[in-house]
Amino acid sequence: MTVKEQKLGYDSGSVSTLDKVKRFASRNGALIGLIILCIILSIATPAFLTGPNLLNVGIQAATVAILAFGQTFVIVEAGIDLSVGSVAAVSSMLVAYTGASMGLPPILTIVVGLVTGAVFGALSGIANAFLKLPSFIATLAMMSVARGLTLVISDGRPVSTSGMVNFFGSTVLGIPIPIVMMIIMGVIASVILNFTSIGRSMYAVGGNMEASRLSGISVHKTQIMVFVLSGIFAAVAGLVIAGRLHSAQPQAASGYEMDAIASVVIGGASLSGGKGKISGTFIGAILLAVIRNGLNILNVSSFWQQVVIGLVIAFAVSFDTLRRKVDAH
Repeated sequence: MTVKEQKLGYDSGSVSTLDKVKRFASRNGALIGLIILCIILSIATPAFLTGPNLLNVGIQAATVAILAFGQTFVIVEAGIDLSVGSVAAVSSMLVAYTGASMGLPPILTIVVGLVTGAVFGALSGIANAFLKLPSFIATLAMMSVARGLTLVISDGRPVSTSGMVNFFGSTVLGIPIPIVMMIIMGVIASVILNFTSIGRSMYAVGGNMEASRLSGISVHKTQIMVFVLSGIFAAVAGLVIAGRLHSAQPQAASGYEMDAIASVVIGGASLSGGKGKISGTFIGAILLAVIRNGLNILNVSSFWQQVVIGLVIAFAVSFDTLRRKVDAH
């Protein structure tokens, strides 16, 4: 029995069907929205529910979803990471540069990319935890640094990638590797968030930082770890982007941080922290990809697509605010 039910003076056995439906809709709004949208698009255009198009939706969603999985850690901890797109770009650029110009073996270049993501994440975490910079400011600064270094390393030009990196954007036995990577990273993120001590600490710190500190949780360690994980996931997303393009692009993943944040919020996470699920983030990323794909099929201008996505994000944040007010009462 919930606190709200206790206040109203009835137990779970007397909860009406309507209340249960409302509760389900509140907790699974993104999934319901995705199902309704798919039904509408399948009626509007027969091209939507074809196998190739659905695979295309998955490929389009993969990069944003991987970024969003990492972003989920940060938002659950009540932070925000604006640097993920730029970290994805600089990580993939260093992978390409160390392979093309320095001759490192492909596996080592990938390690370089992952370490780069972790280092940028750690710097953001240290600035947030020890310098007391708000995560918004710390990651905004890191976004500029990472994008600037990407341009410096590449001199503003694309850098070709090796065969191993290109594998991340390929298709094997008809299965797109970006979709496989999205699933793998989603499972890893879910395990971290739900079955590890650091995952439990994220929820605790995001819910109440001071209470977490008094209970013995290392708040600083948690703050740093969420950004390190976000940076590593961003680096993996960068590998997928580079693999699809067969090159590292200086402007890769530009603006993707907004889609990543939107995916997390649409998926039910609270910007105030302490709440969020990887499954919800996954649905949020798929929903954004379906919206873009449907608008493309319907030949809607890319300019109007930005308007629609913006409205979806505004609605998701407004819904989150309203839901928190209702829960508070």
